[in-house]
Amino acid sequence: MSISPFRRYDSIKSRQAKSFSAAVQFQDDSYHILDIEIDNNGFETCQTGICDFDQKQIALFKYHEIPDFLKGNPYVVHGYRSLLPFSMCMKSLLFWTNETLNIWTHFLGFFIFLLLVLYDNIVYLPSLGGSLSDHIILTIGLMCFMFCMLCSTGFHIFCCHSERASRRWLALDMTGVSMGIIGCYLPAVYYAFYCLTIWRDIYMFIITVLSACTLMFQLHPHFFTHSWFFTRVAVYVGLSAYGIIPTIHWIYLNGGISSPVVQMFIPKVTMMYMLGSLAFSFYITKFPERILPGKFDYIGSSHQLWHIIIVVAFCYWHKSGEEILIYRMNHECPA
Repeated sequence: MSISPFRRYDSIKSRQAKSFSAAVQFQDDSYHILDIEIDNNGFETCQTGICDFDQKQIALFKYHEIPDFLKGNPYVVHGYRSLLPFSMCMKSLLFWTNETLNIWTHFLGFFIFLLLVLYDNIVYLPSLGGSLSDHIILTIGLMCFMFCMLCSTGFHIFCCHSERASRRWLALDMTGVSMGIIGCYLPAVYYAFYCLTIWRDIYMFIITVLSACTLMFQLHPHFFTHSWFFTRVAVYVGLSAYGIIPTIHWIYLNGGISSPVVQMFIPKVTMMYMLGSLAFSFYITKFPERILPGKFDYIGSSHQLWHIIIVVAFCYWHKSGEEILIYRMNHECPA
């Protein structure tokens, strides 16, 4: 027997009401932080009740049931949260949805880079006899990675709160991407041009200006709309690809491809760009879910693979930065 379409839509509305009713009951005595409405119940959730909930409290929806602001990948068919209050957003950290791996890959990534900050400053750099500038450069680079991880985590937690919250946290997420790129450039340029301070300062200045322009470009009212998706992608691809220019210049200044230092480190630069290209290819093609829609809703979707590769790439680049630091310590600059 076929089901009436009106009954099907009544079922959808009923399940949406479970999430939306939770959102409206906390409007009294609440305030907003980054467009997220927080009330006493939200604090109680974070302090004592994050694990105390019935899974039925959080309804999950299919792609065609969610608001337009949550739509972006039609090949991820199920597992969407919608219009959750702050407390339910936090509780959904422990509830399996299509955002779970997106959240936890970068949340754990944040702690990986936090541990690296502590290890580098307390153990690694003192054992090498690193200078104050070494501590500062490596720490700033890792803090950029940490900021990137936190912004990404926050977006994937709170994107379902409301349209305003989703746009605000997308802006923070994109800001985090910019900071992550800066975290890649800073130690690389500093140590690659360690003996060429004029060029080091020039490239540092150019990177700072380009990053500032990227952040200012985000102020455009259409920057975070679906129609500007490829424009956003082009901006960040351009910011990343700019690194090819100082790389080629560095090769020339160090005597070309035959130079021992170039042969030592150019494979690391190449590997970094290969990792970035691989991550971007998943992000832009929406593979593998494009081939089998609905089969990778919870595990193995393109965005999850993008997240994992980014964490791996940041860790790899940090390790490469430490190796070039050791090289500079063991090879004095020519007089």
